[in-house]
Amino acid sequence: MMKISQLAKLTHLPSKTIRYYEEIGLVPKALRNDNGYREYRADDVERLVFVRRCRELQIPIEQIKILIAVQADKKSSCKEVDSLIEQQLEKVRKTIAELTLLEQTLHQLATSCPNEIVGECEILKRLQQEGN
Repeated sequence: MMKISQLAKLTHLPSKTIRYYEEIGLVPKALRNDNGYREYRADDVERLVFVRRCRELQIPIEQIKILIAVQADKKSSCKEVDSLIEQQLEKVRKTIAELTLLEQTLHQLATSCPNEIVGECEILKRLQQEGN
């Protein structure tokens, strides 16, 4: 058994985040000792590392709950897991495409003004135009 501070150190998560994950059901409610302090087990470390890794991959909390639930049946198909990861991959690819377009637009703006004074600034003029 360990206290939340030890669990936080092992999982690289703030205590506040651990309490939040408990509150929303990503991890089971901690046992309480006689003085009311939370006490955690080794399997809580594994669950929290799993949740942290999923969040690092920007997997939404509702999908993490599904991933946790499907782990209960060790012999079930991986189709749901595969599908959730594919969905997340598509979101990341879409974000990359949007960021690439944003980067190109900002680069064009950054290189569009040879002038030295604000009154003749091409960047400001282009920002005032629709569709640029």
